[in-house]
Amino acid sequence: MNKEILLLRSMYENNKVTQRDLVKQTGLALGTVNTVIKNAIDGGLIKKNTGYSLTAEGLKILEPYKVDCAVIMAAGFGSRFVPLSFETPKGLLEVFGEPMVERQIRQLHEAGITDIAIVVGYMKEKFEYLIDKFGVKLIYNPDFGTRNNIGSIEYAYDFLYGKNAYILSSDNWIRENMYHAYEAHAWYSSKYAEGRTSEWTLVTDKKGRITDTYPGGRDCDYMFGPAYFSREFGESFLPVLKKYCSMPGTEDYYWENVLMAMLNGEAKKRINAYFGRIPEIALCDKIEMYINRQPEDNVYEFENLEELRKFDPKYREDSGSKAMQLVAGVFNVPESSVVNIRRLKAGMTNNSWLFTVDGKSYICRIPGEGTEKLINRREEGAVFKAVEPLGITEKVIYFNENNGYKISEFYENSHNADFSNAAELKVCMKKLRKLHESGVKVSHSFDIRKKINFYEGLCGKVMFEDYPEVRKNADALLAWVDKNKLEPVLAHIDPVCDNFIFLPDGNAEAEDGVRLIDWEYSGMCDPLMDLGMCAIYSYMEEAETEQLMEYYFGREATRNEKLLVYAYMALGGLLWSLWGLYKESLGIQFSDYTIKMYRYFKKYCKYVL
Repeated sequence: MNKEILLLRSMYENNKVTQRDLVKQTGLALGTVNTVIKNAIDGGLIKKNTGYSLTAEGLKILEPYKVDCAVIMAAGFGSRFVPLSFETPKGLLEVFGEPMVERQIRQLHEAGITDIAIVVGYMKEKFEYLIDKFGVKLIYNPDFGTRNNIGSIEYAYDFLYGKNAYILSSDNWIRENMYHAYEAHAWYSSKYAEGRTSEWTLVTDKKGRITDTYPGGRDCDYMFGPAYFSREFGESFLPVLKKYCSMPGTEDYYWENVLMAMLNGEAKKRINAYFGRIPEIALCDKIEMYINRQPEDNVYEFENLEELRKFDPKYREDSGSKAMQLVAGVFNVPESSVVNIRRLKAGMTNNSWLFTVDGKSYICRIPGEGTEKLINRREEGAVFKAVEPLGITEKVIYFNENNGYKISEFYENSHNADFSNAAELKVCMKKLRKLHESGVKVSHSFDIRKKINFYEGLCGKVMFEDYPEVRKNADALLAWVDKNKLEPVLAHIDPVCDNFIFLPDGNAEAEDGVRLIDWEYSGMCDPLMDLGMCAIYSYMEEAETEQLMEYYFGREATRNEKLLVYAYMALGGLLWSLWGLYKESLGIQFSDYTIKMYRYFKKYCKYVL
């Protein structure tokens, strides 16, 4: 630890500082302060007046420790803040009327740090105004949905390397400005935990140097809030982090995982095993970072909306979220009565979140980006009204036919169907057949030819290389289907396993204990369309598909029935591959889903024709 620089910095910031002040500001013992001051005076670095002031030589000594820049990580979704984060990135949420990221930028400016880069990803466009307002730079992290913050540091590599830099998180709130024009060494800020904590414990030596870190601990200092990379630290750490980013199994890593591996020797072993002996191995031995203990009430990182409500009273009754306002209005309660909020697994079409009002749980569905072009909500509403008497779907509390917002009851201790379980699959097929045989009708249809044409239009020129030939085959297959299809019934179209809910008190072998939910694509069409869709959603091949048919019919399917199911698997594959291309054009990625669907078309189109 460079004690001299800590003292010189304090004198730079306040030339009337006293020895007592220096003890408080630096955390050094009074005896150490007196010794360093004497040596600094003797060396011509400071002079004594009403306090202490730096000489020109003292300023020169400080120069290598000047903070060059700051990186603020703001790429993540912020699942802990749903439903607010469906509308606003977590770093732009206001605390006492000021967005958290703006507060940090302002505090950095107060310390003289104006070269600031924000690593963005989710809702990146929301941060664009900060370029004009504060002169910041934006660094886009395209992997924000698949990698943890290790990816954000990697994308900021060129901005950081060779510089003294603060590393900040956009969702931190700092009460008293803890940033300085000069920093003596690399550090990580910390709090002290009394009792158990799940945070990252910091182990230090007597000088405050971090010697180890690991998740979980008891009665310990733990990582919390900002960090600072000195030039020397960054030049040792960043090349190792870059190597880690190219190694398998590091997608979920925080940058702190790399620090931990360098401190405990694991990084050297892993790099050596994966890359062989390369220069980066030697850097693992040069890592040096110190603890920066902060007062209990200075650094805040809100875990969820509940914590934000306790801190800023505004969020108790007016969070500014349309989704929260909707829920409060539907149930005629203040926002503070909407509790136990958490995000549910993100769907391919919508976002959903769970909440509790008066001890009962509900799900609020928020339509995903681009769905206004894909789904007719009035038709969806008509289906809900048509099937309600059948008692086969969830209980809908609220449905808006204009924007697609939906609130429905949540069934505690229920579970989604497991199609690998033969008994559950059989029950689900009985439920589907009950729908098809119900005689319920709606005025709109699911016309797969029109749907394919529609998605083609949305995709424009973003298309598969061999699409012209594929489309010719699709037209031939559609012509065959037109001659052989069954009479239309109300079909679900999206009978994926996640849309079959087994109630907690239901019998796994009785269809009355199962609900079929989410009717966005539903309409009148050949009932076997549902079997084809069900098969491709579950990535089934012929043997599994024919077992599916047998469960549905209660007998072996006829040749024509089988061919129709395979035809709908092909056409469904083409439809959803186009759907996937369109969603990807909006920046929403679904891994290799699009390719898998396209392969279904090619395989089963050829099979049927």
